[in-house]
Amino acid sequence: MEIIEKALMQYGVREIVGRKDHPQILAYFNALGYDGAKLHDETAWCSVFVNWVAKECGYSHSGQLTARSWLTEGVTAKNPDLGDVVVLWRESPNSWKGHVGFYIKESKNHVYLLGGNQNNRVCIQPYPKNRILDYRKLIKNG
Repeated sequence: MEIIEKALMQYGVREIVGRKDHPQILAYFNALGYDGAKLHDETAWCSVFVNWVAKECGYSHSGQLTARSWLTEGVTAKNPDLGDVVVLWRESPNSWKGHVGFYIKESKNHVYLLGGNQNNRVCIQPYPKNRILDYRKLIKNG
């Protein structure tokens, strides 16, 4: 199954406010060897979502919770294609913080990502292009 198809099957999965956690978000953590019950659905989960989708589809994945862990996964894509990984900086380009999602399209000033933890849910959302650190083309395992 292709990456975008798999990710779209999760469209709309969202955090549950309060003490309860969305079981599917916990499943993303658990599938990567993290204990979702200890991390909860309020833990930053954009990288976990991208990892889960990539792993489920048989692609290389970082296995890490941080968005910037994707900067060394796969190879740089000069001209991104649908489903390539996009790594963004958050707060400042030199911060350790970031965001990661799958490339959908771009406009003059924005890149549109399908990702997790975008307004606390899986959805497609625009981000300013000036926040892009890299486009990454994942490698199929095997």
